[in-house]
Amino acid sequence: MKYIGDRNFYRKMLALLVPILIQTGITNFVSMLDNLMIGRTGTAQIAGVAVANQILFVFMLCIFGLVSGAGVIGAQYYGRGDFDGFRNILRFKLTAVTVLTAAACVLFLTAGDFLIMRFIHEDDPSVRQAALEYAGTYLRISLVGLVPYGLSQALASTLRETGRSVLPMIAGLCAVAVNLFLNFLLISGRLGAPALGVAGAAIATVASRYVELGIIAVCVAAGRKRYPFMRGALKTLRVPGALVREILIRSLPLVFNETMWALGMTVIARLYSLRGLDVVTAYNIETTFFNLFFVAFQSAGSAAGILVGQRLGAGEMEEAKDDARKMIAFSFALSIVIGAAFAALSGVIPGLYNVGDDVRSLASSLMLICAVTLPLEAVVNELYFIIRSGGRVAITIIFDSGISWVVLVPAVSLLVRFSPLSVPWIFFVDRALSLVKMIIGIIMFRHGKWRRRI
Repeated sequence: MKYIGDRNFYRKMLALLVPILIQTGITNFVSMLDNLMIGRTGTAQIAGVAVANQILFVFMLCIFGLVSGAGVIGAQYYGRGDFDGFRNILRFKLTAVTVLTAAACVLFLTAGDFLIMRFIHEDDPSVRQAALEYAGTYLRISLVGLVPYGLSQALASTLRETGRSVLPMIAGLCAVAVNLFLNFLLISGRLGAPALGVAGAAIATVASRYVELGIIAVCVAAGRKRYPFMRGALKTLRVPGALVREILIRSLPLVFNETMWALGMTVIARLYSLRGLDVVTAYNIETTFFNLFFVAFQSAGSAAGILVGQRLGAGEMEEAKDDARKMIAFSFALSIVIGAAFAALSGVIPGLYNVGDDVRSLASSLMLICAVTLPLEAVVNELYFIIRSGGRVAITIIFDSGISWVVLVPAVSLLVRFSPLSVPWIFFVDRALSLVKMIIGIIMFRHGKWRRRI
């Protein structure tokens, strides 16, 4: 059938999706537990951590764009059996993420407090100062974990491009276990450990980054027979100049796209913060749990990008479009089920936080709106990964960050600053505007120009 695959299709798709889903799902689950543990300590703490994570979010999206942009070429190299080219892609990733991480550390060390203050709008000076201090503490400690984060993302993405997503999943699970255990010890002070609060949560996250990188690196080094495409990959970091130019042509626009999209989402978060610290806290509660549920669609998107990218690399254009169509249908059906679950929990989750009734009510409303609009978000996410798999960067930028900055950011800015609408109504318009993106994405998909062998 046109929108439903056969058993072989779903077996192949699930073999990619499930390990990614387990890894990212448990990682986000621990982030949620982080959020809950910090949330039990007070509004200033949860708002401070939310602001720091919003700033780090931009860096993480830059890393994602960098490794994904290079990975578009890598998946196609692997699809046609060019292991030498595939190894050069890995070398480029490792070098590039190291340079990007160094630049981010310099920026956050010199301008961290300035960036944090852009998000904190609170009339009470004592609460404002407390939120600033919590955010600064979390951000500065987190910098220690940025290098292992970037390197592990480079290695994990390379393994996934070959369909080998089990090792990154195992490494992620071990990292999550370390993170969770250290959170238990250090946030509230257990088993004789000091109660470090926000600092404890940051230390736990940093430690987990090193665990994840260590496991992936050791297993890849020891498993040469299992990963033949990695043999000799790290004997040198030299990459042929012609390939570097090709990667930069393909990846820098995607890095630009991810950065601009992340900045757009950061600007929107800052716009909501103009309505007060309670809104920041409620928005953070909603975002934390939405991210936990949305990992299913991120994993489906990653699986689609790999499946379609390998098809394009092998020159199977019609098969690529057929697989893409079935992945879109799968994500839409999945969004109905997950949206219903998210809606059912929207009245329960905010009650787990030590916040005021107004914050709980607002967080519940935002979660319900997310549940209703989840099918739009799911289809848009799948279209993004599919369109990106052909390396048509101009189309990708127009579809993703272009629409965000031309439509979404101006709309939210006008509504927050000048309209009498309440935050839930503004948030509904914010989410509903994904319909514009979905329509444009479907038109691009049907047109077919995204299908290309690199």
